[in-house]
Amino acid sequence: MPRPHLLVSIHDIASASAAPSERWLADLDARGIPGTLLVIPGPWRGVRLSQNLDLVATLHDAASRGHELALHGWAHKAGPDGAPWRRATAQLIARGAAEFAALNVADATARLSAGLAELAALDIEPVGFHPPGWLASPGSYQALRRVGIRYSSSHLFVHDLITEQRYTLPALSHRPGGTGEVFAARMMRKTASAMIRRGRSFRVAMHPDDLRHPGLRATTLAVIDAALAAGYQPSTYSGLVMRRAAVPLS
Repeated sequence: MPRPHLLVSIHDIASASAAPSERWLADLDARGIPGTLLVIPGPWRGVRLSQNLDLVATLHDAASRGHELALHGWAHKAGPDGAPWRRATAQLIARGAAEFAALNVADATARLSAGLAELAALDIEPVGFHPPGWLASPGSYQALRRVGIRYSSSHLFVHDLITEQRYTLPALSHRPGGTGEVFAARMMRKTASAMIRRGRSFRVAMHPDDLRHPGLRATTLAVIDAALAAGYQPSTYSGLVMRRAAVPLS
């Protein structure tokens, strides 16, 4: 019987979040498991990635150790684009970060192309895209195929954009700050425990802001350790897609 998969991702990697991102990366390295590092190339909370060459070097070093580098939007900030109901939903779910939730094809293509070009100039060529807030409009999915991205993700699924396969792996993460923080942490533990008992594959998403709250880091690492102890197979997103698909990653 195949082992269930555990996919761990570090989100919101940018110049402004270099220190907490490296802390999460050290936690993964200490466990010997590969992660998918979601990189914001544009000016999120400050300067662009290209203006922090120390962080760029850290990312290249991480990739050499088996971690995957993936695109995580352009600036990780939603604009005034799209239908009002899409913008309102995105604001509620992602607190203004859902950059691709309401974009049309042309605008999504422009932002994706800008992000890919910025990363290519740094010798980073991702095959995967993870929309901020897990939210992407139909136009964004068309744009992803247009620019040659192989896979994307949503809150419940990993989407292979070439084979059109959709893999069910729910993503567990925190909601730091606000009244829902403690409840969300409890739910993360309970949900993970239930999935581990049933042998279901799942994902864990780490965010830099989680580390402002020590209890959230402990919860996240406890979930990862429990899955590893239960025999889960850790993988990057691209590793999962490559193993499942008949069409190889390009």
